[in-house]
Amino acid sequence: MHEPVLTTQRLRLRRPISQDLDGFMAFAQSERAQYLSFHSDPAQAWRSFCVILAHWDLRGYGMFALTLPGADRCLGLVGPWYPQGWPEQELGWMIWTSEAEGQGYAQEAALAARGYAYKVLGWDTAVSYIAPENTRSIALAERLGAILDPEAARPNALPCSVYRHATVEGAAQ
Repeated sequence: MHEPVLTTQRLRLRRPISQDLDGFMAFAQSERAQYLSFHSDPAQAWRSFCVILAHWDLRGYGMFALTLPGADRCLGLVGPWYPQGWPEQELGWMIWTSEAEGQGYAQEAALAARGYAYKVLGWDTAVSYIAPENTRSIALAERLGAILDPEAARPNALPCSVYRHATVEGAAQ
């Protein structure tokens, strides 16, 4: 199976691997994960990581592990996400380390991943499901040009805001 690797000016995006588990578990126990359902629950975090890995096998794509060129340490996950029960295809992100925050990496990776979803996967649009209190993620969605869509369905009736990304045509402008 062909596993895509995306490169940007400063980043390398690859499929997550089992060796990324320790970094994910550290993230899950930190305040960085406070808006995610697996925060502070090691068993649930482990299962969530398994879903992240399996998503690639079941869908043929998934969130990319964000790394710096020349280093394979995962700094977070960014990319297309569409697990069972999601009403729409999502562009998601989670930055695991404080060193990767505030560098513009999430935006750079999200633009590359959204381009991949549109051009390679054939998506017409995408949404991002964001906890209403997660102001940093909301700011990123807005920098990506996404707009709040209060009418959009939410996954599993989660209390979240839905930010709709531009269509393929809108993203190309």
